[in-house]
Amino acid sequence: MRMWFLSAGLALMCMAQNAAAGTVLIVGDSISAGFGLDTRKGWVALLEQRLKNEGFDDTVVNASISGDTSAGGLARLPAALAAHKPEVVIIELGGNDGLRGQPPAQLQQNLASMIQQSRDSGAKVLLLGMQIPPNYGKRYVEAFNKVFGDVAQEKKVPLVPFFLEGVGGHPELMQADGLHPAVGAQDKLLENVWPSLKPLL
Repeated sequence: MRMWFLSAGLALMCMAQNAAAGTVLIVGDSISAGFGLDTRKGWVALLEQRLKNEGFDDTVVNASISGDTSAGGLARLPAALAAHKPEVVIIELGGNDGLRGQPPAQLQQNLASMIQQSRDSGAKVLLLGMQIPPNYGKRYVEAFNKVFGDVAQEKKVPLVPFFLEGVGGHPELMQADGLHPAVGAQDKLLENVWPSLKPLL
């Protein structure tokens, strides 16, 4: 009888652990998709390792696509939410909007819609901010950079102000194209995200 109770107790513990485990969905562009890298060395793979090392059972789903814009992310988000039912959604989009000179107001609307849809599905949201080079003109650059803080404040979600902090502007941490972080930058990208992500898990 005692063995039965022990077995039942272990089974209940396992069920509780499985119930507590969630999914972290990353909706991003080439930086999170690991463009130009062995994806096993990208920041998303490092995140999976960090979760395991710190005792989290969460699964990471990387729904990032190289070249994607906020409009593309918004279009494919509903299917991703339905398929994976995430506990946390990390939104890493906007860089391609800026590089293509798309209106900052449209970027803000798209990000706000993604945050709202994620919340409506029951997920917490972390927004990763992006900046663009100054050669796009002071007025556009300022308007673009302001979007992330504004939408995070409006929707009351945590924000990593600049995902590439400590990486952008450092040639030794960038690939030859000057746009995509190199392997040596991936640890830094994770460190930029982790303090804001951990409280959401």
